[in-house]
Amino acid sequence: MNLVVLVKYVPEPQGIPTLGEDFLVVREGVEGALDPGDEYAVEAALQLVEAHGGDVALVSMGPEGAMAALRRGLSMGADRGVLVTDPVLRGADILVTARVLAAAVRRGDYDLVLAGVESTDGSTGTLPMTVAELLEIPSATFARKVEVIDGSLRAERQTEAGYDVVESPLPALATVTGSAAEPRYPTLKGIMQSKQKPVEQLSVADLGLSTEDMESSQQVASVKAATVKGPGEVIEAGDEAASRIADILADAKVI
Repeated sequence: MNLVVLVKYVPEPQGIPTLGEDFLVVREGVEGALDPGDEYAVEAALQLVEAHGGDVALVSMGPEGAMAALRRGLSMGADRGVLVTDPVLRGADILVTARVLAAAVRRGDYDLVLAGVESTDGSTGTLPMTVAELLEIPSATFARKVEVIDGSLRAERQTEAGYDVVESPLPALATVTGSAAEPRYPTLKGIMQSKQKPVEQLSVADLGLSTEDMESSQQVASVKAATVKGPGEVIEAGDEAASRIADILADAKVI
């Protein structure tokens, strides 16, 4: 079976991303890596291929430096990669990004598309389902486990009370949570082999997308720091405690 994993290169995944003068995340010239959440999706894809045979392709969009994310996934065991990089994609919103990724996925044969639940830098959690809609395939979210049984997707969808079992015909898309199997650590052999694996680099023109397709519907007009909350008030037990609490709730318009 043919699996595709949507992966993303994120800057400073363990810290706070730097914003440029245009209020967009600085993605070049800073430390970056494969989004930690995407590693669970890569691991799930590798396990499916080990069970059923097939091929794992990684698809990503980003600047030249995003190649590092693909190489990480390839060193884990994925077979090939596709990177869409184009200056016109700077500041692309979710819909534009989904159009690009869907077009890249559509260029090849696929049975199942996997992705992380949400990216570390954006945290919208809506991109994978938008890709599924554009591909016109069903999607399953928050999967703690994915299997392919009798030609159908079976996902254990994580819930507050446990999990639901969701089944879907293929092709389909699923997002994988951090509760899935722990991602394997690349071996030295895997790292060396990753340098020899094919990675196709494409532009927007290669995907046949129009200028209108690349027009973002959202723009960042300004950014300001969140209001810092002051220290709370400690109310000692006593005769005045109840009235003081009532005053505080009244000021907050709770009562």
